[in-house]
This record gives sequence, C-alpha cells and structure tokens, in this order.
Amino acid sequence: MQIYEQELTVTKGHLDALNHVNNIEYVRWVQDIAAAHWNFKTTEKIRNTYYWVLLSHHIQYKAEALLGEMLLLKTYVVKSGGVRSTRTVDIYNKNTDKLLTTSETIWCFMSHETNRPARIPEDLATLFS
Repeated sequence: MQIYEQELTVTKGHLDALNHVNNIEYVRWVQDIAAAHWNFKTTEKIRNTYYWVLLSHHIQYKAEALLGEMLLLKTYVVKSGGVRSTRTVDIYNKNTDKLLTTSETIWCFMSHETNRPARIPEDLATLFS
C-alpha cells in the first residue's frame, strides 16, 4: 500500500462556532487529498480518460483540531476491483501524532467517454497498491 501525505495548518476559515475545525472541512480535506493523490500518480492522458465519483463516505471524529495546529493527512487505497476502490484518509495532529479523524470512502471509476462506470485497469490499480 502506497501512502500519500499532505500537511496543512488550521486557519480561522476552517473553524466553526465552537472554534474547532468544522466537520465540513474534514470532508473537504478527504476529497482534496484523494484528488491530489490521483493527480500525483497518474498522467494527464489517464485523467482525461477516467475520473472518480464518490459512492459512500464514512468518517469517525476522534479529537478536535484547533486554530494554528499543523495537521498531517495520510491516504491510501485499501482495495480496488471491478469499478470500485476503497480509500482511507487519516488526519493527525502533526505535533502530537494524535489521530483526529479516520475516513473510509468508496469511489466508482468512470469513463469520460461514456460517463458510465469502467473496470479499473490492472496497471492503474497497481499504481496505488
């Protein structure tokens, strides 16, 4: 399993009325890191041929993140087969290594040409395993 990582700092714009990171930001970060991983590992030709749509999303909140904290996001593909791929995203407080959230998303692989699900080619699946 290949892990892709990103860091970010919590800003005022990420906060909710309770002054901790708004839940919607975690969802956005899960989607953003999945896209960044896809863009990092694939060519423009592949991205012009295929895309992903989200089928389901489950996130567990374990601890809060606060203004100014540095976060470490880690993502990896747990399994791929047929037209589906399951991805995990873990978000940590970088300074304490405390796990703040963990997320599992299921994605459907799609063809730009048909706008329908497409089988994940083996060579593409191995890019992420």
